[in-house]
Amino acid sequence: MKRTSLAIAMLVAVGVSLAAKAQSGPAPKLAWQIGPTTGAIGDKATIEVPSGYGFLGAADTKKFLELNHNLASGREYLLAPAKFNWFALFEFEPIGYVKDNEAIDADEVLRDVREGTARGNEERRKHGWDTMSVVGWEFPPQYDRQAKLLEWALIGKDDRTDDRVINYNTRILGRTGVMSVVIVAEPGALNQAVAEFKGLISGYRYVAGERYAEFREGDRVAEYGLAALIAGGAAAVATKKGFWALLAGFFAAAWKFLAAGAVAVLAGFKKFFHRKQ
Repeated sequence: MKRTSLAIAMLVAVGVSLAAKAQSGPAPKLAWQIGPTTGAIGDKATIEVPSGYGFLGAADTKKFLELNHNLASGREYLLAPAKFNWFALFEFEPIGYVKDNEAIDADEVLRDVREGTARGNEERRKHGWDTMSVVGWEFPPQYDRQAKLLEWALIGKDDRTDDRVINYNTRILGRTGVMSVVIVAEPGALNQAVAEFKGLISGYRYVAGERYAEFREGDRVAEYGLAALIAGGAAAVATKKGFWALLAGFFAAAWKFLAAGAVAVLAGFKKFFHRKQ
């Protein structure tokens, strides 16, 4: 199943300590790029990876996500600190130039997100995964017009365990599309993760020709604006046309898990990082 990935990417963290499970099994061999270095996010952008952080290319990020019961597009890139109490997923969506001149109705967007998540649960059940619900905003959408950066945070919960988590999303507008960034963290680490991420995002750059300010007449323009980016992008538009059955998989893939199966990967990263140091 192909995943359209401009999503409301919700996270659920494990309720046990990663350290307690660090010896649960051997880690797969992943090609970590250890900072200081520059991570290439496809041919669209770069991110500076400082000392104390690691970066994964698309193929290895896909392996990592699938260990966590996440559907992966193969276009995600991962950035994480060595202690691995959080990680950020970058994915570029070539949807065209998004005009940023619309107002966002947070209540309406939240209704769309809840409806999409409910539909996505149909697909989650097929995989034997827990279903998810959206509780509400941790903080509503905020748009930085100068930085061309949209951000918001949603509270979600696992319907089986009733565990609540907070999801932080960023969308960075470019000339030919949007860079989606999702932060996945342990329950008590989100605020710290967001603070660290905001320090790192200054090292993000679109390559020449892909910057928002480089738009030219004749370039492709996206068929939706800022609000739809929050509610699922192209999928949000399609649902208005009644394509729910086709998009259940999209909304199922929107949820990001940090599951127990990933612990071996985290432990392996820590060991690999310290050997490099």
